[in-house]
Formats: sequence, C-alpha cells, structure tokens
Amino acid sequence: MSAFAPLDRRMFFLGCASVVAVSCAARGDVARLSLSGSLEQGSLVIGRTETGAKVMAGDKAALVSPEGIFAFGFDFDQTAPTRLDVRFADGSSDTRDVVPVKRQYEVQVINGLPERFVTPSPEELERIKRENAMIVEARKRVTAGIDFASGLDWPLPGIVSGVFGSQRILNGKPMAPHLGVDIAAPQGTPIHAPADALVSISDDYFLDGGFTLLDHGHGVSTCYLHQSKRMVAPGDAVKRGQVIGLVGMTGRATGPHTHWGMNWFQMKLDPSRSTKTPAPAKS
Repeated sequence: MSAFAPLDRRMFFLGCASVVAVSCAARGDVARLSLSGSLEQGSLVIGRTETGAKVMAGDKAALVSPEGIFAFGFDFDQTAPTRLDVRFADGSSDTRDVVPVKRQYEVQVINGLPERFVTPSPEELERIKRENAMIVEARKRVTAGIDFASGLDWPLPGIVSGVFGSQRILNGKPMAPHLGVDIAAPQGTPIHAPADALVSISDDYFLDGGFTLLDHGHGVSTCYLHQSKRMVAPGDAVKRGQVIGLVGMTGRATGPHTHWGMNWFQMKLDPSRSTKTPAPAKS
C-alpha cells in the first residue's frame, strides 16, 4: 500500500467511513466505545468512550479526557492485536482486540551524506545518546490537550521526498527504517504547528539539526528536524497554524527539507495517516 492512500482513508473525524464502533450501550444504538483512524500499522488511533471510563491499551493506561477522548498507536511493524480493556463508570467493562491493517513499505537509497553523519565518531555517538535521552524523557509527558483528535494539518507545502516505514540505504549502508515523513521545500519555508501544542524541546542536535518537539496531549507528540531557524522556546503554547520554525538542511541532510515525525509516547507513528488537509506532491 502506498504511504499516501486517498485522504479519506486517513481522516479520523467521528462520523467518517473509518470510524469503527466496537461496542454499544444496552439502551440502543449509542456507542459506548468507538475508534477512528486508518487502523494501519504505524497509525494513531483515536477512541471515544463514556465520561469517567478507564482505558488500558495493551499494557499502557490511556488518558481519557472529560469528553471521553483517548488515543493509542500501532507500531510500524505490529501484526499482533492491541487489546483494549475499558472499565465504565457504572462498573461494567468491555474488552476488544484491535488488529492493525498491514502495510507495504518502500526502500529508499540516499547518497552524498557527509560520512560523519553515517558513521559518527565515538564523541559524536555520545552526543547522540545524550540528545536521544532528552527526547525520550520529553515523550514520557502526559498532558490534557485533545486538539490532535480533530486531525493534523500538514506543516508546510513542498514535495514529499521520504515516506514513513521505508528501509533507508545511506551511502550504501543499510540503516534503520525511516519512521517519519520528509517534506522538501526551499530553505526558509515556514513550518506551521499542525495542531495546538506545548513546546517540549527546541534545540540544535547532531543528527536532527534544528529540532522542535511539540506535545499535543495524551502522549501524542510531533517533531520537526533540520530547521534553519527555530522560532519557539520550551514551555511556549502554540496554536494550530502558528509558525514554529523555518526549513533548513542542518544535521544529517542532503538538501533543505523538514523531517516530520509523530509519536504516541515512545512509539513512532506516521503523521501522514492523521492528516485532514491535502498532502503535498510526492517526488
């Protein structure tokens, strides 16, 4: 399956075709638990349930908002179902196994990278470890925002030059899968927040270059790499559409672009599967 399936496969407003009602209240057709999203490997799933319910997604407790909104994700290579265990305020419960839809991923060959970014020195590897540890810590945060549940906007116009899940061959060396979306655009193109968020990190990193991490709530975060300029600071509250930085080619990059990533806690997800605005053209 292409990483850019028709948009209606990815939209996850309640009421769209991808919404799956998995349990109904005894009083009739009012859903006590519904899920929406592409339900594919590497996708974010948005759930809605009753006020006061408690939800376990696998072995992780999912925050449930006062409106009954919660979120969880499927790993990019997950084949086993995720078990949802829902305990309602009236003492009843529901358990469902949600099976991810399998995807086909691409292979991408990239040459011309400076060798130090493909095979870093011991000192550079230590720096990478420190920076990764800071990102891991920031992604543990649980906050109450739910704007992500309305769908994400694409953060900038451009050409999609790298897709989620593709096997990367860098300077002839097989690397880990590319777990984000690359959008190529001219240097200095504004990057916009795809939804309301709090800024968790804004810094310059070795591999990621100019790096910003946005916390959208419920463990959902997005990140923006290789920026030439960062325009927000940690602790800032940003609104959907606000400019957070400018496209660059800092860190491990061969040309100006933004690597756009999304996570549910430490699980890397495909932001293109959660968008409500049209995708840029694909190269």
